[in-house]
Amino acid sequence: MANKLMLLIFVVGFALCVESKYMVYNTGAKIVPDKLNVHLVPHSHDDVGWLKTVDQYYVGSNNSIQGACVQNVLDSLIPALLADENRKFIYVEQAFFQRWWRDQSPATQKIVRQLVDAGQLEFINGGWCMHDEAATHYIDMIDQTTLGHRYIKEQFNVTPRIGWQIDPFGHSAVQAYLLGAELGFDSFFFGRIDYQDRAKRKAEKALEVVWQGSKSLGSSAQIFAGAFPENYEPPSGFYFEVNDDSDIVQDDMNLFDYNVQDRVNDFVAAAFSQANITRTNHVMWTMGTDFKYQYARTWFRNMDKLIHYVNEDGRVNALYSTPSIYTEAKYASKESWPLKTDDYFPYADRINAYWTGYFTSRPAIKHYVRILSGYYLAARQLEFFKGRNEAGPSTDSLGDALGIAQHHDAVTGTEQQHVANDYAKRLSIGYNEAEDVISTSLAYIAQSSSESGLKLQQCPLLNISYCPPSEVNLSPGKKLVVMIYNSLGWKRSEIVKIPVVSANVIVQDSTGKEIESQILPVVDAAMALREFYATANVGKSPVGGPLYWLAFKAEVPPLGFSTYTVSSGKRAATTSVREKFYRSDGNQNDAIEVGPGNLKLVYSGSDGKLTGYINGKNMVKSSLEQSYSYYVGDDGTKDVAPVVAQASGAYVFRPNSTFPIQSQEKIPITVLRGPLFDEVHQNVNSWIYQITRVYKEKQHAEVEFIVGPIPINDGLGKEVVTQLTTTIKNNKTFYTDSNGRDFLERIRDYRSDWNLQVNQPVAGNYYPINLGIYMKDKDTEFSILVDRSVGGSSIFDGQLELMLHRRLLVDDSRGVAEALNETVCIPSACKGLTVQGKFYFRIDPLGEGAKWRRSFGQEIYSPLLLAFSEQDGDEMTNFKVPTFTGIDPSYSLPDNVALITLQELANGEVLIRLAHLYEVGEDKDLSVPARVELKKLFPNKQIIQNTETSLSANQKREDMEKKRLVWSAEGSNHKSQRVSRGGPVDPIKLVVELAPMEIRTFLINFSKKLSTL
Repeated sequence: MANKLMLLIFVVGFALCVESKYMVYNTGAKIVPDKLNVHLVPHSHDDVGWLKTVDQYYVGSNNSIQGACVQNVLDSLIPALLADENRKFIYVEQAFFQRWWRDQSPATQKIVRQLVDAGQLEFINGGWCMHDEAATHYIDMIDQTTLGHRYIKEQFNVTPRIGWQIDPFGHSAVQAYLLGAELGFDSFFFGRIDYQDRAKRKAEKALEVVWQGSKSLGSSAQIFAGAFPENYEPPSGFYFEVNDDSDIVQDDMNLFDYNVQDRVNDFVAAAFSQANITRTNHVMWTMGTDFKYQYARTWFRNMDKLIHYVNEDGRVNALYSTPSIYTEAKYASKESWPLKTDDYFPYADRINAYWTGYFTSRPAIKHYVRILSGYYLAARQLEFFKGRNEAGPSTDSLGDALGIAQHHDAVTGTEQQHVANDYAKRLSIGYNEAEDVISTSLAYIAQSSSESGLKLQQCPLLNISYCPPSEVNLSPGKKLVVMIYNSLGWKRSEIVKIPVVSANVIVQDSTGKEIESQILPVVDAAMALREFYATANVGKSPVGGPLYWLAFKAEVPPLGFSTYTVSSGKRAATTSVREKFYRSDGNQNDAIEVGPGNLKLVYSGSDGKLTGYINGKNMVKSSLEQSYSYYVGDDGTKDVAPVVAQASGAYVFRPNSTFPIQSQEKIPITVLRGPLFDEVHQNVNSWIYQITRVYKEKQHAEVEFIVGPIPINDGLGKEVVTQLTTTIKNNKTFYTDSNGRDFLERIRDYRSDWNLQVNQPVAGNYYPINLGIYMKDKDTEFSILVDRSVGGSSIFDGQLELMLHRRLLVDDSRGVAEALNETVCIPSACKGLTVQGKFYFRIDPLGEGAKWRRSFGQEIYSPLLLAFSEQDGDEMTNFKVPTFTGIDPSYSLPDNVALITLQELANGEVLIRLAHLYEVGEDKDLSVPARVELKKLFPNKQIIQNTETSLSANQKREDMEKKRLVWSAEGSNHKSQRVSRGGPVDPIKLVVELAPMEIRTFLINFSKKLSTL
């Protein structure tokens, strides 16, 4: 009893001596001119898929992989911001935010709008995702950014001001000038640059620069850009999620572990440390990292205390801030900044760790994204020609899926396998709806009726020889009508190939004239690919199969279609040239010339290898060899401290040896000769098959490869490359594209910004390729164009190298926690991934290659779109409109201009983008200003309003230019660097002028009185 009494007295006494108080923290600090200002920027980096799928990340499921829930972040954030008007937060990924927004009540939406208006919640970057900058095409980057920006504009009437690419693995010139300055961004911040570059920039206080990413647009498209001192996380010791191990600010003196002065000292020390590598008296702290603020109150509680006590201390000034406020402070300093040109590739985060493997990782999904990107462009055009149907189907689902797929852990191939499957599923769903849009639109145009009963089918698996609509028996009276749509703004003449079951077929154009065609066999390697992957994709084994490829030349008008009819019958004498087969068994000594036109490839009769290139049209004759080899992926087990163990994996390319691929000394070849093109078939080994085509009317060669499954039964991961070797003396110099746009000079074992310490002579010289790579000397240039993102280089003078496929057995310790070992299963078997793809090459006299790279590059991005219909009767087709062009029949776009967007928006406005394809000085004829006549582009519509906008169409161009910050760069004369751009569009003449590399964006309103096809 006495003990209980003593306890009661103690508790009461303790309670009486502790005064209850409510602490109000002073968080309203503003910038103080004569102090070091520490800008605290609360943020959460939310990957749109990586270890979990985008939906799993949003709802917080599958937490055995990663405890992350974006819904919790946003739910937690709003009340935390409401608790103090000085608190701020920035948010990026609209794919997540829009999921959350549509589930909120009108009352919550009103509160959020108020927070946005007050500047407490700011949208940064604002795209559907934080896209990658190496494996993405510039059109995809624009589309996904536009999708996010227009949502933000519609719901909040704001335009993002800041680029925030904090996690992509290197940074492109196109990102800086096109997806930065041309969006109206004031600045651009990022996290990952080469560790050697970062060290030098820290020493020189040059992490923040003025970046001029385009030599054509110069200072007119420059932007203030900043790399973080380490990464996009807080300084060490300042993480405040509920389960983080940093010390919180414990400011209750009546409790143990009071540490206010310790935490203030830590803060001040970290602030001055960063100030020592930063110009001006402003530093930014990125207060957050991946999927943080799931319990936002813990972060803000501690930041409130830090701001309060640090400012009481007085040595530095701490404040809640955003990158916009930080940028304004930097601009107000009137500092001159180092000038940056080119880009930040390749990226290495430490010795032996070049993140250049992901340029090729998951090549199948890279190709899927690229194919659907061109498909999305064509689908939106046709949706416009027919008229958008709000009741559906629409192209929106494909736009959403492609937007997500541009994420820096999606198209990069750096996600877990189940997440890659999810991306592919979303793309497939989007494709199916867009396929309906295309079929109904083509039928509507062909029949001039919305009630058309015409059914058109397409072949998404045509690349693996699987096309049920064309694999039909054409009995007498039956015809297969092939409708071919061209999404480019100029007329195209191309060879079309479709699988058929009989060789006794003829092809006629829409006037009934029989046209020249060619029959080729479907080879065993293609049939094996078809059997396995058709089963994997459609869920059942294909019945029967084609025996032949039917090839014919199609001529298609700009933004229009032509129709061709395939029927059974005997070919006319002029078209009945039979293919000639030639097989080298390695016993021939004579050279074999291949090609029915000006271009000839020369093969050795003794070993079947490519030896020469001859073009009678441009008078080029050159030796040319091709080979395959593989790098064995290093597993990192031989690394010894202090060197950190590093394996080759999804992100990192680290080879430890190279092996040529050749099953035997002499490679048998088969040559198929025909009137339209010749083919050379080479069975390189048991898992590489190649077909090289030389067309009669083309001046380039096409290489189709089938690679895989890459064998791993020896326990070694492999990275497969092909090399093309010439005698060009390129002196270590070659050129690769930036996101399919500008070409940048690369020099082997060299960086323009620092003295490179070479530790990986192969991986450290790899660069991302989305359009092509070329090299040149004083006489000649050699170009290769690709059909997807790949990595490539010139490891030896005279040689270009492409990495085509990777299969690895060890994780590279960058977080994905899976080896890049893609496996495809059907009910009867599982196999390593086989990849089918193409690349194209050409040799030109010096200065003449750009025309091919630019024009044919557009054709690769926008392949002809095929649709099929079976029809009966004697008429050529049942179509009322067998040929169509959406523009004036007498008009085509200039050779140096592409229409990269034509899209009817939900509000009835039409979004168009016109892109000049050439850089300044790239071509003597086409690197000149161009003019596009909008009246001829829309001949049957009356334009009543034409508004030029920013690249993402979220603000008027003139308003954007008025707000643009003009930064001072060291050693740069801003006035002398100004470049001319296209002038204002006269509302009567409606002619758009474009300077080299300029992209102009417009919102157009048409009169509803005159609107016909």
